[in-house]
Amino acid sequence: MKVSIITVCYNSSEFIRTAIESVFSQSYSNIEYIVIDGGSADGTLDIIHEYGDRITCIVSEPDKGIYDAMNKGIALATGAIIGVLNSDDYYAHDTVIFDVAKCFQLNTDVDMVLGNVDYVKATDLNTRVRHYSSFTFSPWQLRFGHMPAHPSAFIKKSAYNKVGEYKLGYKIAADFDFFVRMLLAHYRWHCRLIKP
Repeated sequence: MKVSIITVCYNSSEFIRTAIESVFSQSYSNIEYIVIDGGSADGTLDIIHEYGDRITCIVSEPDKGIYDAMNKGIALATGAIIGVLNSDDYYAHDTVIFDVAKCFQLNTDVDMVLGNVDYVKATDLNTRVRHYSSFTFSPWQLRFGHMPAHPSAFIKKSAYNKVGEYKLGYKIAADFDFFVRMLLAHYRWHCRLIKP
């Protein structure tokens, strides 16, 4: 099962290397890695190109914001599963993608797998300042503005094809709108098999 990981970035030279290396440290081998850059001018592209022989696809051009960049990555993705790793995020351990793929393989009728997110200090990645759990989430909570952690959501490409892309009319809430369309439209989902 191929897993497509998409990193979108713009002037992200401070953190992008950590994100990239966390993808390449994964024990799971069937990963397609796509990086969508919004036309950075701070050295981000220099760092990305250091890994150019291992990144499946690099796009650097102006975009209409983060969700436009995500849509570009999703359109290019050829994997059965898609995950979005933001440029200032990283995977907590080297079996994250293996665990996700296993979860999908054991639950073939599931369209999305959710995990948890830890927020850490920029100056000390070992110091957790907040824990965002998706394990207690239920779709009815969307009606009150609650949503699962988007950076730890892994979604089938086929589900994106059915639900549609991120809507660019939402400056910061297109992920919330996507979850409403996906989860309240009665798609199947599963979150408790991935451990924090």
